[in-house]
Amino acid sequence: MYDLITILGPTASGKTTFAAALAHELDTEIISADSRQLYRGMTIGTGKDLADYVVDNKQIPYHLIDICKPGEKYNVFQFQHDFHKAFAEIKEKGKLPILCGGTGLYIESVLKGYKLLDVPENPALRESLKEKNLDELGKILQSYKKLHNKTEVDSAQRAIRAIEIEEYYLTQEPDKRDYAPVNSLIIGVDIDRDLRREKISRRLKSRLDEGMLEEVKSLMESGISAENLIYYGLEYKFLTLHLIGELSYKEMVEQLEIAIHQFAKRQMTWFRGMERKGFIIHWLKAEIPVEEKIDFVKTRL
Repeated sequence: MYDLITILGPTASGKTTFAAALAHELDTEIISADSRQLYRGMTIGTGKDLADYVVDNKQIPYHLIDICKPGEKYNVFQFQHDFHKAFAEIKEKGKLPILCGGTGLYIESVLKGYKLLDVPENPALRESLKEKNLDELGKILQSYKKLHNKTEVDSAQRAIRAIEIEEYYLTQEPDKRDYAPVNSLIIGVDIDRDLRREKISRRLKSRLDEGMLEEVKSLMESGISAENLIYYGLEYKFLTLHLIGELSYKEMVEQLEIAIHQFAKRQMTWFRGMERKGFIIHWLKAEIPVEEKIDFVKTRL
């Protein structure tokens, strides 16, 4: 009936643990839909938690994690192509792939089969926007009637890229589908807001204790520019701002924690927006035991 299982949810909802357990039960493989876990060397800050992909001492195969060098710019156009390559490989094995992540634009692009273009850089446009702050860029972005890129824009660089994409689409032919939509059972992991906030705060402290700051420092020492690290947003943005002296450690932690809470809220807003577009998402409470979640999925396959 379904060609894919999609597990989505906000950060700290436990979706990866659930997806790995489900993949173990169904003897299948996971395709990641996380826009930052693609990068090698960005492990603690992106929360890869690769140990989650080992269930009962068995390694669960995963795709689209650690496929890019840090400093590279990856986009939804590339994700569509890489997703379909992994999707076809898994299907050829007679398995039912699981797509798991929290990047709503990536998920929506493959489920609906959106036609997306490989948008080139526009140096003149970038030059005209470089002095504008994030709020000003956000207002420009909201002025477009149909946004083609609504992924998180928590840095000026990301906002300029989003505007660049919109300007390019204004000069192109109307969208035509490149890939067929994928028929997917969609499961959403719904975590109570207070519990989510508690988990985010606890997880941030844990990651700092694990060496997240040292990870970012190592990336900078390897030659990745501060500008490129800030582009990745959230942890990499605020830790870099601390390392280059623009934020104290206390300011960095406080502002980062707020930003992650806001990011989780934006993720949920995106998923609710998907429902308004006609996606059917079966929401399961995060606190339900994994075994019950698995049983829920199995009864609908």
